[in-house]
Amino acid sequence: MIEQAFAPAARYLAEGRIPGATLGVVAADGRRWVTYAGKAALVPEPEDLTEDHWFDLASVSKVIATTTMILSLADEGRIDLDRPLTDAIPDLRQYDVANAAERRLTFRDCLAHRTFFPAVEPIYTYGDDPKRLRAFVLQREWRHGAPVYSDINFILLGIAIERVTGAPLSAWPLGPGLSYGPPPGPAVATERCAWRERVLKGEVHDENCAAMGGETGHAGLFGTVAGVLDFAQGLLGGSGASPTMLAAIRTPQYEHRTCGWERKFAGWSGGQACSDETIGHTGFTGTGLWVDFARGIAWTLLTNRVHPTRHFDSGIFQLRPATGDAVIAAFDRL
Repeated sequence: MIEQAFAPAARYLAEGRIPGATLGVVAADGRRWVTYAGKAALVPEPEDLTEDHWFDLASVSKVIATTTMILSLADEGRIDLDRPLTDAIPDLRQYDVANAAERRLTFRDCLAHRTFFPAVEPIYTYGDDPKRLRAFVLQREWRHGAPVYSDINFILLGIAIERVTGAPLSAWPLGPGLSYGPPPGPAVATERCAWRERVLKGEVHDENCAAMGGETGHAGLFGTVAGVLDFAQGLLGGSGASPTMLAAIRTPQYEHRTCGWERKFAGWSGGQACSDETIGHTGFTGTGLWVDFARGIAWTLLTNRVHPTRHFDSGIFQLRPATGDAVIAAFDRL
């Protein structure tokens, strides 16, 4: 089964489009399949990929960590998803309390990316003091635009979690195989970073996350394939989320977005063979996780497609849906 599902990734590896890839599949009944091939690093020294390597999960952090934390706090009654962020961050745009649009945004707005924030902002270019950069995010008058997928939404949610819990995100129990970096085991290499002037390995790839201390709401989580599959199996079996949390991540909130996740739509990253009850999320470094609740199956494709540079057409946007379709085809033949 797993060899058939891995066929698209194997082809990309053979063509030299990605250095390494790990595919993991888990069923609700506990059956699990994992395979991997290629290199964890090409430079400065070649290193073979293993099942034990840790990947920089990039924006998959948003769903495994931040979304889970926010929904858990809502379950406990410590926040209300439909209340403004200012319940947790009273100093948000504190110099314009009467007029600042940021002060009217809710937790749910940020989870569903239905805000006016820009898609990306080079926050790291304003300095590298984590406390100062958090203050910058909170006090900046953000330019307005149509709702788009924006890291700013989850940076704010991360700050809210820190404020409510009084602890960094890394204090949250995530389970084995998931950790804010540097990871406690061998890590795949990502990019030769022009800003940091070195190949990144075991340190967060996202520049804004790195400048803000390495653990933020939008990035910073590292994971092994086993750790990601354990999380996914918890969603499939219900042990990793309450019924209200599961409803939140499966129910559309804005267009094709749920609380934190995407649902299947035409042209999405999970392919078209999966059921309409499938959610997923991707990460810039070449990672992704998809959960098909109707079939009782989840899969993760972990690659280091930005190694040694992001400025190369790895074909990741075609590889992901091709892999999803191959996984479903192989699973349905079991």
